[in-house]
Amino acid sequence: MIIDCNACELQATTACDECIVPVLLNQMSGPFDLSDDEANALDNLADAGLVTPLRLVPPRRDSATG
Repeated sequence: MIIDCNACELQATTACDECIVPVLLNQMSGPFDLSDDEANALDNLADAGLVTPLRLVPPRRDSATG
């Protein structure tokens, strides 16, 4: 899973306040690759209420363009 806040449809909304990505990025800039195991671990932590869930919403692809 590629995490890129600039490609998230919820960027600059209140959803960003409750997203784990800013914590993960901390001092990093630009997109990063999150493995399936890491994404599953974050989901489990979020389900347990230990971290905020990933709020990334990738842009919708137009069916006519791909």
